[in-house]
Amino acid sequence: MRRNGFGWPIALSLVLAPGLANGLPQGKPQLPEPLGYVSDHAGVVEIDWKARVRSVCQDLERKTGAEMVVVTVNTFAPYATAKDYAEALYQRWGIGTAQQEHGILVLAVADGRQATVTVGRSLLAVVSPQVVEDVGKKYLEPAFRGGRYGEGLYRATVALASVVQDIRVVEPHRSRLKGLGVVLTLFTSFGALWFLWWISRPDLRHPFGRIHKGEFWGSGQGGFGGNFGGFGGGMGGESLK
Repeated sequence: MRRNGFGWPIALSLVLAPGLANGLPQGKPQLPEPLGYVSDHAGVVEIDWKARVRSVCQDLERKTGAEMVVVTVNTFAPYATAKDYAEALYQRWGIGTAQQEHGILVLAVADGRQATVTVGRSLLAVVSPQVVEDVGKKYLEPAFRGGRYGEGLYRATVALASVVQDIRVVEPHRSRLKGLGVVLTLFTSFGALWFLWWISRPDLRHPFGRIHKGEFWGSGQGGFGGNFGGFGGGMGGESLK
């Protein structure tokens, strides 16, 4: 962690999830619940900036399948660092899980004006440590210095989305569900048509009609040997005597 000229620490790092760091609190410490693309638990993001950030995250997921979430909290306690807190939050919320680890978490901590970026392993090739460092220096640090969290987070998400915009998730979870729904619909429709045809043929759905026509063993016009040649004489009339 480094300190700027104003004495406010700004922590910028790349975290590969999953795989929590050593020395984290045992069990499952209390963590905030997700509130959508923007979870402003610290209450430091203005409504208009929150809408802009949400729009960027929505567009990114719709176009690429990658999921980006922005979170603000007052403190990272009881974790040792903001980075550890962010990694725990990333895993607890399952960010990027459905997108095969195509996830980004931007965390801002009001206490100390810190920021950290957690990146899923599938995005490492484009969201490199250098990219995170540049985003922090150019957008997060100057804005946080002036207390402009919303502006800083918005400009940071735009910069991160711009380097991820060419990513395409191979098989998004929603697409698989949509495909399964189409298959089930077709199967159900076929089953309904077959059922309607079947009930329209009483001679097929009930054997009694065929018994009266002499098609079963009580008629003397065949039996198993005649109707099912595969059984042959073994089940014919002579063997039953």
